[in-house]
Amino acid sequence: MPGQVRQDVKKDFAVIRRFEAAGLRAWPAETVAYDGTWVLRLTAGHPAKRLNSINPLDPGDYRNLETRIERAREQFSAYGRPVTFRLSPLAAPEISSYLDQQGWNTLGHSLVMALDLQDADLSEAMDQIPLKDRRRFVNATLKVHGYEELHRAGLSRVIGAIRPETGLFVLEKGEEPVATAICVHDSDLAGLFEIATRPSWRRKGYGRRVLLSALKWAQTHGAERAWLQVEAGNDVAVRLYRALGFREIYSYHYRQPRT
Repeated sequence: MPGQVRQDVKKDFAVIRRFEAAGLRAWPAETVAYDGTWVLRLTAGHPAKRLNSINPLDPGDYRNLETRIERAREQFSAYGRPVTFRLSPLAAPEISSYLDQQGWNTLGHSLVMALDLQDADLSEAMDQIPLKDRRRFVNATLKVHGYEELHRAGLSRVIGAIRPETGLFVLEKGEEPVATAICVHDSDLAGLFEIATRPSWRRKGYGRRVLLSALKWAQTHGAERAWLQVEAGNDVAVRLYRALGFREIYSYHYRQPRT
């Protein structure tokens, strides 16, 4: 029935809006501005696209595209960033059509995946106490991800700006960090970020172990559903998350002008 289809779509949009809002809170940008229902996020100290992008949150908001995009371009240019859209299912299709006409690139296809913690098998999870020392966590993250030293201050500020309860997890081999994860507990949701294993220690189960610890911590703190974002082309990570019970909720991608 047509009415039922519309109801299902509205329900999906409600779920997506909830995860998008949780993501904005869990990984806060330095500067946030609004243009209608577009959220413009900019962060001088960190180059990640999710911290430097336009996030449209209403499929009906696509008026005056040329003027609004040019205005956003000026704001991004002031930060030394290319104007970038992050397009989820909440973005109006007309935005994509316009960017296609302008020859913009499409990149960074990613999945948002979720896991009902009541159904998760956490029997192998270690009772790991999250780090309280942000500096130590940032040091570990720089090593595990291979981030440049110039990202240190920006990453520290992003983590320090997170308002919901946050667990910082590092798995070490001896005194060397081999895997990291951040778990942000926001009401009944638990968002997972900066999940990574040091290249020389991959395929040895360390990523799975640190992730299970973070999930157990989230569950014991009252979270009912865990979620994460992962690049669609990262087959190893996607397989791991699916093996743990995560399922795709929706996807998003980025658009940038051709250079």
